[in-house]
Amino acid sequence: MTGHEKAQGPKHKRDLTRRKVLAAGTGAVVAAGVGGTFAAGAFAGEETPAAGAKASGTSGETCYRLTSETTEGPYYIDADKLRRDVTEGQDGIPLMLRLKVIDADTCKPLADAAVDIWHCNALGVYSGYEAMGSGGGGGGGGGTPPSGAPTGSPTGAPTGSPTGAPTGSPPAGGGGHEEPTDDERYLRGTWRTDKKGEVAFRTVFPGWYQGRCVHIHTKVHVNGTWTDAGYEGGTTCHTGQLFFDEASVLATAEVEPYSTNTTARTTLDEDTIYPGNGTEGGLLKLKYKKGAIAKGVVATLTMGVDPEVTQDGTGGG
Repeated sequence: MTGHEKAQGPKHKRDLTRRKVLAAGTGAVVAAGVGGTFAAGAFAGEETPAAGAKASGTSGETCYRLTSETTEGPYYIDADKLRRDVTEGQDGIPLMLRLKVIDADTCKPLADAAVDIWHCNALGVYSGYEAMGSGGGGGGGGGTPPSGAPTGSPTGAPTGSPTGAPTGSPPAGGGGHEEPTDDERYLRGTWRTDKKGEVAFRTVFPGWYQGRCVHIHTKVHVNGTWTDAGYEGGTTCHTGQLFFDEASVLATAEVEPYSTNTTARTTLDEDTIYPGNGTEGGLLKLKYKKGAIAKGVVATLTMGVDPEVTQDGTGGG
């Protein structure tokens, strides 16, 4: 995605005053029924709308609010991996991540936007940063959690460190960018939204590392050009994180290889990055068979973004 964060001028005029008001709020208020837009069907299928589902295109000033912006984190790599399946053979519970991107002002879907996702594996390691584990990086990087980040383990949660996995504590989602230490790029990818603003990724349920709850990073880029080399130019209009409820995380902890990850776990409520405002802050809606989460999970969320601003997650948005 060479140069995708270089700003370009807006393609059309908007009500900038109202956009500033919207920017003061956080979160995407998902309209009733949006969570049911996708069928929690077989993982072999691509984006499969549920019967009777309708695309979101309704206008109205209170239809959506801007999705919460968060830090980019230290482990973003502009890898130009244009793909929907990012697993690369990583072990873990199958996860179908279905996202819908809309303009928070008009509520119309954003077609041809580039959506990035990246997250750690079941043992809390980020691809591209495996070598940093020896220096203290349970999430693929060195350093310690910021002041105020939990360092202990909640009652009943695993403690200690898994055999063969990094034993230190990575930055808890904040801090500056870390340069990659290796060429691994699993659990990272970029794909374009369709005419309904929808995009789907096949991945695995993320694990955890000390100082952070379970999460997936995401970016949305607009006004760029799709080429054989990747997505060129444009601007980054959203940088956020997607979160998982505590019940689902506890269920995964009973399944291998998550059950071997004994690193101290931070709950959703303890996390210092999660805004604490549900879907407005990136909390995913999950579907899986109770008592059989190992068979797979479907996660959905609608994100309301402002395509005319730059939100690169580095503090300049």
